[in-house]
Amino acid sequence: MLPATSQAEMSDDGFAQMRQLAQLAEYIAVDYMEAVRDGQVVNDGEYQEMLEFSQLIVTNISEIQDKSADAGDLTDQAKALQEAIQNKQAIETIRQMSGSLRGTLLALMPHSSLPDHLLSKATVKGLYESRCASCHGAAGGGDGVMAAQLEPAPTDFTSKERALNRSLLGLYDAISNGIDDTAMPAFTQLTEEQRWSLAFHVGGLAFQSGSEVTGEAPSVTLSQMVNHTPAQLAAEHPEMTQQAIERLRAKPELLFQETTNPLKITRNLLLRAQQAHQRGDYQTAQTLAVSAYLDGFELVENSLDAQDKALRQTLEADMMAIRQLLKQAQPPGEVESAVSRTLARLDDADRLLSESTLSNATLFSASLVILLREGLEALLVVIALVTVLVRTGRRDGLRYVHLGWVTALVGGVATWAAAQSLVSISGASREVMEGVAALLAAVVLLYVGIWMHSKTHAAQWQDYIQQHINSHLTAGTLWGLALLAFIAVYREVFETVLFYQALLTQAAAAQYSSVFSGFVAGTAFLAVLAWLLVRYSVKLPVARFFSVTTYLLLALAFILMGKAMSALQEADIIGITPLPVSFDIDWVGVKSTWQGILAQLSVLVVFLVFLGLARRQRKNAPVAERPGEFLDPGVRHSKPE
Repeated sequence: MLPATSQAEMSDDGFAQMRQLAQLAEYIAVDYMEAVRDGQVVNDGEYQEMLEFSQLIVTNISEIQDKSADAGDLTDQAKALQEAIQNKQAIETIRQMSGSLRGTLLALMPHSSLPDHLLSKATVKGLYESRCASCHGAAGGGDGVMAAQLEPAPTDFTSKERALNRSLLGLYDAISNGIDDTAMPAFTQLTEEQRWSLAFHVGGLAFQSGSEVTGEAPSVTLSQMVNHTPAQLAAEHPEMTQQAIERLRAKPELLFQETTNPLKITRNLLLRAQQAHQRGDYQTAQTLAVSAYLDGFELVENSLDAQDKALRQTLEADMMAIRQLLKQAQPPGEVESAVSRTLARLDDADRLLSESTLSNATLFSASLVILLREGLEALLVVIALVTVLVRTGRRDGLRYVHLGWVTALVGGVATWAAAQSLVSISGASREVMEGVAALLAAVVLLYVGIWMHSKTHAAQWQDYIQQHINSHLTAGTLWGLALLAFIAVYREVFETVLFYQALLTQAAAAQYSSVFSGFVAGTAFLAVLAWLLVRYSVKLPVARFFSVTTYLLLALAFILMGKAMSALQEADIIGITPLPVSFDIDWVGVKSTWQGILAQLSVLVVFLVFLGLARRQRKNAPVAERPGEFLDPGVRHSKPE
């Protein structure tokens, strides 16, 4: 592959031209047998097309080589192929030379983006019947109702000899760009997912007979299967039988197990973001970079932290920096170099997580940390609401709070299940949901904290509770408490399930018990903490309880505000302006960005302003109206005369 600087010197048109030339080289390898046999031309039209294509390759490769001195002996390879066609060499020679030329072209191009998944078989079959069957036939034999009117004839996808020398990338390019001087149009109206699905479908039609998928993991990667022909794969992977390669082409389900690896998803999306930036499509580049973090890397952060926290932090910073670069045009090689560095570190992380299998202790601790980190904030909010209701004599309101958090548990799991099967919820959408929920919860908690602080210094707080609590805690207010409990819990549940799902993919079946044990231990810890908080908060004098709870809610509002900003930044809703010094204090939600720091400071400023106003009000109040801060909560005090 070219160095990043050399790649940057070549335009996007240059890369597209090289991709097209690779497609032409493959087309020659496939169709030459229809033009020449045993040194004789058997179809003059096909032979003229071979001559035309070989000349086009020579001409265009000369232009590419003039732009890049690193392009090696491409021109020599192209001219040798052209000369072999002119001399009517054997098909084996032509295939070897065209395959070598195509391999050199692919090596000079950037990494190609790969499909994340394919459409269902029924959907692809319907798509093929509506778009392709009229020419290529219902079974792909090139015998559709329109075939007799076309010259050259449509491709016979059921021909094994052709299929063995046709790559999935070549089929995808043919579907995407069409084929010049033929009836094959460019299906630009189809989505990328639809085009890849069609390429895999027609690429496997010649290998359907007797191809049963086994549970063995393939020894070739998805990238190799896409870029190389079955004949090339057989030559490069002698450990694999021809039958095994044909089986993968017929039913590629095993290949897509690789794309469930979050780091593989991250790598693929970063490459696609880089390609979008090279095209000048900065919005798409940004969207893909955001997805690379949220739909991939974020899901293995906990596991990577257990192995190498410094690497996790470096990768997180790298991916945030790439997002900033992708917003606008950059000097040549800037984005490519940043992506290359990040891909190298992703390889290190992938190797670390795969080669050094997570121990039972690591899985236990990661499982425990996930539950504690995601559940502690929600627990504290719910406990604060519960104890306020208990201390103010409104136990009838407890059912509203319990309804809120129980509904959140059920709703969070149901949302995750729907996202797996019915709808697609992207990582960005998830972060927006969590960010908005955290922001709303922070504002409400700050308001409740201020309200409670005012009651710690009320001159006759006992009278206030007895005279006003019933009127203030109306049905509407109680439903508001239920909503707050729901928000505090729901925002954590969906992400918690995703983290556990990612953790289980890194554990062997025999290690699931370690993950479950960590979950049980975390649940037990949270239950004990909840019991302690309720038990000892009830014993506090009411004024002291209100004071302690005020600062607890303030701390939670501070943390949630920081996490809200982080979530909205990760979803690219709010910008990222880094501070001169880099730091990350995750347990209090503090990140080294101006937006996050200012948002959290605003929580403190609002509270301090209120505190100052309250003190000034008490200072200016008549002596008879000043608060009695040390009243015995067990004694009913009469109002002063």
